[in-house]
Amino acid sequence: MNSYRQSGSDYRPQFGRFSFFPPVIKNLIIINISVFIFQWMFIGSGLTYAGVDIGYWFARLLYLYPLGEGFQIWQLVTYMFLHGNLMHIFFNMLMLWMFGMEVENLWGSRKFLVFYFAAGITAALANLFIAPLFTTTGPTVGASGGVYGVLVAFAMMFPNRYIFLYFFVPIRAKYLITFFVLLEIFNGVFGTRDGIAHIAHLGGAVVGAIWVLMESRGMIDSMFKSISSRTPKSTPKQPIPKSKEARFYEIKPTKTEKPDASQRIIDDILDKISVSGYSSLTEEEKRILLDASKRLHPDKGQE
Repeated sequence: MNSYRQSGSDYRPQFGRFSFFPPVIKNLIIINISVFIFQWMFIGSGLTYAGVDIGYWFARLLYLYPLGEGFQIWQLVTYMFLHGNLMHIFFNMLMLWMFGMEVENLWGSRKFLVFYFAAGITAALANLFIAPLFTTTGPTVGASGGVYGVLVAFAMMFPNRYIFLYFFVPIRAKYLITFFVLLEIFNGVFGTRDGIAHIAHLGGAVVGAIWVLMESRGMIDSMFKSISSRTPKSTPKQPIPKSKEARFYEIKPTKTEKPDASQRIIDDILDKISVSGYSSLTEEEKRILLDASKRLHPDKGQE
């Protein structure tokens, strides 16, 4: 079982192995900012394709559209890298970095990446299938679903960590993030028309909670090990050694002592080493070479 606490206090990684910009978060931020710059440069620029503004095609293909209104399967992922305005992307990336860096450092980049996309895609599914029960939905963009998964994971792993609200007011993570989630539940159930996908946020939050519970019981590690064991691994080819590499094994039988193995057998073994390397020999072949070497060098001790 994994543990996130140590000596009664929240676990904090040692700075020797701690990165303030772990690779997954760093690359997610770079991609999100790059896509936002592309949006800002081209949408509304007047450029057209097939007589239609390029911004229309961009939105039509990559935004998360409701079912039956232009939804495509890839939109479950692409919507996570698009944002409505500068404040939208700024706060999403800030929250992702603030709360995600310790989670990635603790879990590792591979596990964190799978977790982040699981939260984001579940948020999209919640927006498609659950949100219409409470409110009118439309095209959706933003990394908030994945970010809410990160927020909840952080609160469960580091519940007593202080967060400075507005940079001045200290409040424990478990209280602040619980308040955020309750606010999303209220707004999502009562269907506020503020243009925010509250149900999507809750979908990501649920993944965060379930993932941490499974992680604490070792279920996530078992799942990853099971997947790794089923993945076929290619056996690296042994490099063909140069002919001079076999000279170490050259054996010249003495006239005074009859070898256990014939010279023909030894020559065959040496030819095999030249082609496939020493590691290709069987245990019996290795024994034959060792016995022959002892006979040739009786005074040489073994290392």
